[in-house]
Amino acid sequence: MTAQTWPDTLSGIVKLLRNDPGLMGKRDIDASCNILGLSQTAPGRPGDDTAILPDGDNYLLFAIEGFINAFVEADPWFAGWCSIMVNMSDILAMGGRPIAVTDAIWTADTSKAELILEGMRAASQAYDIPIVGGHTNFRAGQSQLAVSILGRAKRLITSFDAAPGDRLIAAIDHRGGYRAPFNNWQAVLDAPAERLRQDTEVLPLIAEDGLCSAGKDISQGGLVGTALMLAECSGVAIKFSLECIQPPPGVPLARWLVTFPSFGFLLSAPARTSSAVVARFQERGIWAADIGEVSQGASVSLSYEGEEDILWDHRQSPYLGLRPKELVHA
Repeated sequence: MTAQTWPDTLSGIVKLLRNDPGLMGKRDIDASCNILGLSQTAPGRPGDDTAILPDGDNYLLFAIEGFINAFVEADPWFAGWCSIMVNMSDILAMGGRPIAVTDAIWTADTSKAELILEGMRAASQAYDIPIVGGHTNFRAGQSQLAVSILGRAKRLITSFDAAPGDRLIAAIDHRGGYRAPFNNWQAVLDAPAERLRQDTEVLPLIAEDGLCSAGKDISQGGLVGTALMLAECSGVAIKFSLECIQPPPGVPLARWLVTFPSFGFLLSAPARTSSAVVARFQERGIWAADIGEVSQGASVSLSYEGEEDILWDHRQSPYLGLRPKELVHA
């Protein structure tokens, strides 16, 4: 990424967030759902990190990720790795465990596909998630990649169950660095595979132990974009205390807010269990903290150095278009 001056005031940070491509890119979900006539009540419950498919006493989880063409061209091996990793994060965010993935890959020739597939294989082996099939075209005009995943959960963490009075918890692995030229923070490539696999158990166990039932993985929209999706789906307001967010050493707070971390989750937990949730991540060497509160309303706001500003009101301007017809907590 080219040198950039990052704002250090609340007004500057809010302006940055309102113009961030990653955060604004989620608005496409609104358009897609309108065209398809989907709402929160549609099968699979659109708006969550995966589709939720009841399966006896458990749940099957089904999701897909497509990757920015520029990313696939600029860093094909890491794009392949990420195709496994980000899909896995969607399953974990639901309180689930991954079962298997399939891929769809397009490149101009076999040689251009090699790095993508090698990255996928490396991540598949590291996380012990099998690649079980897919679609291949090595005669396309450009490199493109999409990967789908299937998982299973015993108890769910969803985007629809944040409630007034909850505490907002962020958990992000700081052990890593940026993967130029994008705002992608990777904390996996130098990590032992055994540690990565053990880390994937934190979210399912939090769900199964009844500590938390609401949250999302931090995606291309960064911390705040993820909070906005969670707030709208649950029909609540969220307030960030930016002083409580600790970036890795040397990383400006503003940049950290728009970063896509390789292991990052935003959870809404009852006050009585929030400290236990934070402790589960800290026991694994993963940074975690209480960074805000959930309340009645429809705004996502930020406080910093004695000031407060509203970033978005999802009642006045829907973000995903999947807000409940009536705010269930109003």
